Amino acid sequence: METEIILMFLVIGTAFVLFVTEILRVDLVALLVLLLLFWLGLVTPQEAISGFASNAVIAIISVMILGGGIERTGVMSHLSRFIVGIAGKGERRLRALFSVAVGLVSAFIPAIGSVALFQPALMRAAKMTAVPPSRLVMPMGFAALSGGTITMIGSGALILLNDLMVASGAEAFGFFTATPAGLLLLCTEVIYFLLLGAYVLPVGRAGTRRPGSQEDLVDTWHLPAAMHHYVIPASSPLAGREREEVRLKTDYSLHLLAVTEEEEVSYAPWRHATLRAGQYITLLGKAEDAERFAADYSLQTVPDRERLSAKVGGAYAGFAEVMVRPHAPVVGRTFREIAFRKTYGVEPLMLSSRGVEMRMDFSDTPLTAGDIIVVFGPWNNIHALAADPNFVLSTRVEEPVIRREKAPVALLCFAGGIALTLTGVPISMGLLTGALVMVLTGVLTIDEAYRTIDWKTVFLLAGLIPLGTAMISTGTAALIAGTVIPLVGDAHPLLLFIGIGALATLFTLLMSNLGAVVILVPIAFLVGAETGTDPRGLALLVGLCASNSFLLPTHQVNAFLMSSGGYHTVDYLKAGGVLTVLFLLIVSGWIYMVFG
Repeated sequence: METEIILMFLVIGTAFVLFVTEILRVDLVALLVLLLLFWLGLVTPQEAISGFASNAVIAIISVMILGGGIERTGVMSHLSRFIVGIAGKGERRLRALFSVAVGLVSAFIPAIGSVALFQPALMRAAKMTAVPPSRLVMPMGFAALSGGTITMIGSGALILLNDLMVASGAEAFGFFTATPAGLLLLCTEVIYFLLLGAYVLPVGRAGTRRPGSQEDLVDTWHLPAAMHHYVIPASSPLAGREREEVRLKTDYSLHLLAVTEEEEVSYAPWRHATLRAGQYITLLGKAEDAERFAADYSLQTVPDRERLSAKVGGAYAGFAEVMVRPHAPVVGRTFREIAFRKTYGVEPLMLSSRGVEMRMDFSDTPLTAGDIIVVFGPWNNIHALAADPNFVLSTRVEEPVIRREKAPVALLCFAGGIALTLTGVPISMGLLTGALVMVLTGVLTIDEAYRTIDWKTVFLLAGLIPLGTAMISTGTAALIAGTVIPLVGDAHPLLLFIGIGALATLFTLLMSNLGAVVILVPIAFLVGAETGTDPRGLALLVGLCASNSFLLPTHQVNAFLMSSGGYHTVDYLKAGGVLTVLFLLIVSGWIYMVFG
């Protein structure tokens, strides 16, 4: 065996051990692999850094920016609320609905594009329902990989397969050739996690409490966090009265967060705002106080409380902590004098002044430098409050400014980027064009675009791409193929298909799905000719099994979702083990029935 091949096996073994044991972070392991390949002379300097300019890396950077732009416009907030509205708070139903939606979309756009599109919505749904993201993210990613096999444009591997078929003089596969197998694979993935998700997925946590986060703010100031929603009937004595007349704080210890009328939400109504019959009011406070208030004013409970909670709070509003600046013009003035609610559109919940916490009516308390005010309101208004020279935001705002008016532009940029890839433009160039247009049209600023990029994922992919190059150039891939294929060459056709599929799966895990297709499709044609098996079936088998990448986070989709799900390599091994076998058996069995 040549020295280069021995060194390649050492590099592969080292990478595998480091990925599994997680002694180093995955992106550091990828960079270590890159440098080992260079210093051992297995790749040239240009090949070592080629990953940073590869189509895959540019494409993933582009879809992160595109996904961030769509998220910034609030589109995915609507989608997450829609799915949660259908699924409720059930973990299994959420997992199934997101998996089906992503899987079907992945039939027509690259899997990395579909997960980038849905990932923000899924994370919002996890937050809204208190389901740990680790229970939802991986099934969504696996569904994208499975859904990519439904059509011949759903994955780069199948697109490349048709190119290789034409180049070899064979007939290309039709658009829906693999659809039965793809739908069966997607259904299997959904059912697998419905039945075994509780056992194979990491438990995780519903959220990590970070300084300045909503949870931290609520706990630090002992804020009420329960919203109560009521509708004002015509017979209610509340109808026609101004907010200030009701004395919500002093008599009931409640805060009026918002009034909703005809789908329009008015946050922190002014003290002279008139309440009218048919309006929905959202109160913050203890349940017993809210029930007492509702009884006194003959209010009716809102039927769809979950929907209204999502509309009033959800992605658009939350708690924040602001401090009065020294020498600010508002120092010495009261909340009533500056018309705080009317001016800033947020509800003041608590005032901490000179070590004294005031939670009831502090409307006539003069403000002093250093006072802390805890407020609730829409993020846009909180951003405006933070920009006011009177105040400084002392906690991190959870949400960026939502540019809802840019939603059509953002969707057009995303769709346009995908459409360009379908016309033959390289995926990286099509998606990068859409991302740049998104910045130029003001959906995102260039700094915001940079912040959407998960550099850990970028370095992971860029560091591993040279491994595939070295596998080919050193002859290691050919050696593996030449060793394994004779073992199944004289076997039953079904075993032959399983063997070829397993080899394609192995290559996909060790290098890339595109690399596996390039290397194994020519070999599949040779094996088909020698064994009398339909070579087109073997080639399609290789293309389909190039999506069987559930065991390691080396695929673009798995790498992209690793951080958001809080996963470790061992989590992929645990959840992907059985699914890898099921995928292989289903694809091999279907190929055997159709081409055997």
